[in-house]
Amino acid sequence: MSRYWSAVVHGLTPYVPGEQPKLDNLVKLNTNEHPYGPSPRALEAIRAATGEALRLYPDPNADALKAALAGRHGLQPQQIFVGNGSDEVLAHAFMALLKHERALWFPDITYSFYPVYCGLYGIAHRTVPLAADYSIRVEDYLPQGENRAGAIIFPNPNAPTGRALALAEVERIVAANPEAVVLVDEAYVDFGGESAIALVDKYPNLLVVHTFSKSRSLAGLRVGFAAGHAGLVEALERVKNSFNSYPLDRLAIAGAVASVEDEEHFRASCGKVIATRETLLGQMRALGFEVLPSAANFIFARHPARDGAELAAELRKRAIIVRHFKAPRIDQFLRITVGTDAQCAILVGALAEILRG
Repeated sequence: MSRYWSAVVHGLTPYVPGEQPKLDNLVKLNTNEHPYGPSPRALEAIRAATGEALRLYPDPNADALKAALAGRHGLQPQQIFVGNGSDEVLAHAFMALLKHERALWFPDITYSFYPVYCGLYGIAHRTVPLAADYSIRVEDYLPQGENRAGAIIFPNPNAPTGRALALAEVERIVAANPEAVVLVDEAYVDFGGESAIALVDKYPNLLVVHTFSKSRSLAGLRVGFAAGHAGLVEALERVKNSFNSYPLDRLAIAGAVASVEDEEHFRASCGKVIATRETLLGQMRALGFEVLPSAANFIFARHPARDGAELAAELRKRAIIVRHFKAPRIDQFLRITVGTDAQCAILVGALAEILRG
């Protein structure tokens, strides 16, 4: 703390990212990174972009990436916004589209960066409790007279629960709130959810945000994007160009474009994660864990007879790192990234040993 801090800084409670420990023989299942590598075509494109041209600024509009994403999703380039990871895209959306006189609504158990953005930008917000089974209740987001949101944001699948809403349920929320922007954060949708990008042309109040960090295994490259009507994208561009005109460097643009173009690798690698997740779900339940249904690349599990924090600590002793949240309603759960089959086997074996002790 310093006497030179602004009032804004004094009032912030920053987001705490997943730990990146430096331990030997670590089984790292705490930050939802993809267990398999990026597209070989993406790696080759990054290598090819490493040269004399790095002395030059990158394309501030990342037109090649916008064109590739628009082509893949059946949209126009002006309906695509790109940024330095989906966190930056979300940050610009909070400022450009989610700050209004009425409160922003989002789930009480969700991505913990949302309240941080609200604190940073001075956005009034209301948390909407999940159901007892940790699902999002569509009815809770439908306006009732003057009880209506200024804007709405939720992940689908939700994080850290992993539960997903069907596309028809997402559409009910969007359609019922025509005066409010509805932002659907789809960081994990490629592992089993239904993308609302299919609804973008139908609803001018819908913005869908994706990341290359999860399903495209490019967390180290920092690339994210949003899809929506051109008017929403223009608002994001105005904020971006008032903050940082060059959010994506030459390597990121080249690697991301090549990744989008390698559909075969994308589908195959996601399929491997999904298959491992289903196996892990069965193994965890066989050990007596309650595991929520997951459409993400992680599972959310608790044991009825063992404390969540103690389980996380015991796993750490064995060089296995999972995520434990000290938060109301979920402090007994562990969020476990789906790793390779070998990593998951080590995890299950360690949990079986711990439970026997």
